[in-house]
Amino acid sequence: MEITEKTYVEKAEKAVLSHKNRKNERTGKTTPMVTTSKIRNLLAMAGDIYNEILRWEGETLSDELCGRVDYLRIRVLYEAGRDPAVKDFVEKAGILKCLEEIKGSKKQYLLFHRYMEALVAYHRFHGGKD
Repeated sequence: MEITEKTYVEKAEKAVLSHKNRKNERTGKTTPMVTTSKIRNLLAMAGDIYNEILRWEGETLSDELCGRVDYLRIRVLYEAGRDPAVKDFVEKAGILKCLEEIKGSKKQYLLFHRYMEALVAYHRFHGGKD
């Protein structure tokens, strides 16, 4: 399990700090962090699904909601492919692995969304800018 109720906050801070302190292999200089707006865009995509899942009665998500979670994975991959800073952030945070582990579980998706919120909060706290 990539994140749990007890570890998601700590993991979010570690991911942001490791992303913040990354070095360019060629120059040895610290490279810029991903922008807050890029992370907030990922959170916004996750938030649309989150609102629907909150209203969902069962513990297992419908095929439609599972499809939306899979589409979110594709969108995260796309954003990571467009911007090396986003790719580094997604990899350090393990976002794709977290999305894979949802597997139709309402509880896991809610935990994933809290993790995304924690990533945004720590990113901002540790100097993330637009």
